[in-house]
Amino acid sequence: MIKFDEKKQLDSVQGALALRPRIEAIVDSVCREGFRNLCWLGIGGTYASCLQAEVHMRERTALDVFSVNAAEYLTTGDRRVGKGTVVVVSSVTGSTVEMVDGVKKAQAAGAKVLGFIDVETTELARMVDWEIAYPANEQLKFFMVADRFLYCCGEFSEYDEYYAQLDTHLARDLVEVEKAADAFGLAFAQKHHADQLHYFVGAGNQYGSTYSYAMCYWEEQHWIRTKSIHSAEFFHGMLEIVERDTPVTVFVGEDAQRPLSERVVRFLPRVCANYTVIDSKDYDLPGIDKKFRGNLSHLVTHAVTQRIDAHMEAINCHPMEIRRYYRQFPY
Repeated sequence: MIKFDEKKQLDSVQGALALRPRIEAIVDSVCREGFRNLCWLGIGGTYASCLQAEVHMRERTALDVFSVNAAEYLTTGDRRVGKGTVVVVSSVTGSTVEMVDGVKKAQAAGAKVLGFIDVETTELARMVDWEIAYPANEQLKFFMVADRFLYCCGEFSEYDEYYAQLDTHLARDLVEVEKAADAFGLAFAQKHHADQLHYFVGAGNQYGSTYSYAMCYWEEQHWIRTKSIHSAEFFHGMLEIVERDTPVTVFVGEDAQRPLSERVVRFLPRVCANYTVIDSKDYDLPGIDKKFRGNLSHLVTHAVTQRIDAHMEAINCHPMEIRRYYRQFPY
């Protein structure tokens, strides 16, 4: 398999899971002291992860939980953010201007900030109230925070059972998903590497992935034009521009919003001969109970798309780390 380091993948996920005691200590302390609401603050790909964490919690909790785009927050503000607010952020570089200024604004309003800042020496890492430095696995880190809040509020009684399974099986399972998806990833990349426009559709915790995959991967890294759309909105506009040869990919998860994407999947064969379905249900997760699979659907489909990306990069002879404009000059 090209661009696949099995040990690195295993160590990465296991290392992220090993952060859980630190996350638990922070969240437990917040819950003991009391808080008013929980805000997920992000921009670009981190905002996509915020959307996933929010929908994951919204299905399960009565807590006041919401996501905010950092650039919008800086211009419009949000009166929900203030004393008693816990803001959760993530940043790879710790230098994204919208995140730095967004955290400053939130703290000035009285909020406290938990930050997953990969570079612990940056200004943003020094600013946040609680900082955890560990690379990658942003969605897993966010979901561990979300799940601990649910547990502390008495809304996740199976927490210990769930994470015992993840600690034992998740890293290996995701590696095996990538292996199983490699041939599919190659065929998909061969078919779509030169698309003029590709539509991605998803719902539930898959929608953040859909949004991020279209924007942060295909547009930013592969330089292919895309559009992402929520499955619930597909039938209110997009269906009219789907034709026989329109490239459409639907991400289908196993959480509560699965029926929204299944409806799109049922419709597409009637009008389109160029659609693809990436369904987390098609991949085994040995050792993890069926009742927990919905929580992990986005990690499964991400493992699949990593194989697409590796082959797209090779076919197009375009390293994904190259950018035309992003961080190349001030804008």
